[in-house]
Amino acid sequence: MKNPNGYGSVFKLSGKRRNPFGVRITVGWEINEKTGKVKQKYKNIGYYKSRSEAMIALAEYNKNPYDIDVRKVTFSEVYDMWFKEKFKNSTNTNGSRGYVAAFNYSKDMHNMAFMDIRKSHMQAVIDNMDKSYSTKSITKTLYSQLYKFAAENDIVDKNYSEFVSVGKNQHRSKKQPFSDAEIQILWDNLETIENVDMALIMIYTGLRPGELILIENDNINLEERYFTGGIKTNAGKERIIPINKKIHSLIEKRMDDNNKYLFVNKRGNKITYSSFRQDRWVPLMEKLKLDHGAHECRHTFATLMDNANANKLSIKKIMGHASSDITDKVYTHKNIEELLKAIDLI
Repeated sequence: MKNPNGYGSVFKLSGKRRNPFGVRITVGWEINEKTGKVKQKYKNIGYYKSRSEAMIALAEYNKNPYDIDVRKVTFSEVYDMWFKEKFKNSTNTNGSRGYVAAFNYSKDMHNMAFMDIRKSHMQAVIDNMDKSYSTKSITKTLYSQLYKFAAENDIVDKNYSEFVSVGKNQHRSKKQPFSDAEIQILWDNLETIENVDMALIMIYTGLRPGELILIENDNINLEERYFTGGIKTNAGKERIIPINKKIHSLIEKRMDDNNKYLFVNKRGNKITYSSFRQDRWVPLMEKLKLDHGAHECRHTFATLMDNANANKLSIKKIMGHASSDITDKVYTHKNIEELLKAIDLI
């Protein structure tokens, strides 16, 4: 039988040997700079006379892989153990790319004892990075997750990562909508890059990222082309959101009767906002070589609707904005057909 992901494996060495059966475990992942693919890194933990002895050794290792001297365990070793646990049930390692890169940027700490690492060491890595604000943020997120993992396994008792700063995003003083050319890039890569549909759905609905991950399949009416959802204000909560014809098939493809939510993780559960950002949005922008925050999809929607001369009240209702205009308030029964007419202008 095939071992579970991250469990390790037994292999046989060639030639005549006293202990021909080796045991190895996955200790992390690395990016092939030429191909851009993520591949496993292995560590051999012993060699044995028979396959059965090797299997027993592997089983014993998996019973207690954290039986280590905490005074000696290094940053790299904590990262390897954390990585193995975090992605043990994942068959897709694309979401790990940002973490792998962040680990590689932290090479000055790789061989340091984890319990000796302080805020100054991590801050120096981030301050010396000639990278984007998003990359620096992922690096800090990696440090936070490693400290949480280390605390859970009695390696440290204080979290120095919470004092690390990535500064302000100096490159984005105001929200910038996706250009027509950038929207076309999304459509051109729809079938080849994961989560492009996620960006397109937000651009053509005006949903906030926090609203997108809360959309439930039971609240989607594909036949009549609308769904209910929304958060924030009274005007935004449980509002009717029409489905533009262009993204109707994207939503239909995402829907699964076995899942409660439209967007789910690998286990079929609702994704968290941090996972949405770090594991989906940031990798997507890096692959497309675009520089946009997820909230700029909503800004793009408003711009597209305005450029198409859509009804102002319809825009407010779709986006969940409260209206202060007395004339607008008269139209309290604007129906789904009118909202569809407005949204199909883009």
